[in-house]
Amino acid sequence: MIKTTTKEGRMYLRIRNLCGFLGVILPWIALFSSGIAQHPGNDWWWSISATYYQSPALVGVLVPAALVLISYIGYDHTDNVITTLCGIFGLGIVLFPCKVSWIPDGTPVGFFQLPIEYSHIAHVTFAGLFFFGNAINSICQFTKTDSPGHMTACKVVRNRIYRICGYGMLVMEACLGAAYFLGAAGYLVMVFEVILLHLFGFAWLVKGGAFPFLNDTEEDEALSPDSGGIR
Repeated sequence: MIKTTTKEGRMYLRIRNLCGFLGVILPWIALFSSGIAQHPGNDWWWSISATYYQSPALVGVLVPAALVLISYIGYDHTDNVITTLCGIFGLGIVLFPCKVSWIPDGTPVGFFQLPIEYSHIAHVTFAGLFFFGNAINSICQFTKTDSPGHMTACKVVRNRIYRICGYGMLVMEACLGAAYFLGAAGYLVMVFEVILLHLFGFAWLVKGGAFPFLNDTEEDEALSPDSGGIR
């Protein structure tokens, strides 16, 4: 339980909100900044990852989010391991760019200058692990409580939101895989990625107490031992 009345508690909430905010704004900054740049092909907007080659937005937003996850201190060892791994996976997304239609196979790309087709494999793997880890975090970690038998009404609602966001991320990952193997329209990748990032960001914003109507009230604190903060 993080007490929002303490200086340390407010700091933790800011960290959580920063992580959520970065997740929500990433697709829109990436699309806007790439949209005003010169377009190398008609499919430049079919994936947020593809904007890496046209705008610094992906690197500028995802790297800070990844560092926040790596430095985040959770409630227990499992919490720390999941968030740290997610942060490392987020950095992997940036270090290994994806494959795009306007760059031929064999072209060295990214921090390690791997051929783009091999970099793409690493990119997709890290992206899948990033969202999978955050989904598990939302479903299993965010929903924990200090007093399982005395959850406040707001905590019950927050847990539902965490599960919706977590399972939603897993569904969107499955949709991305299906779209790839079935050869669906390329722009669907962007749609699924936007939804994924909003689910990720919304879960962290709720965890950070960004929506006052979802937070415990003073009356909740008096009635339940699992209150007085954001868990």
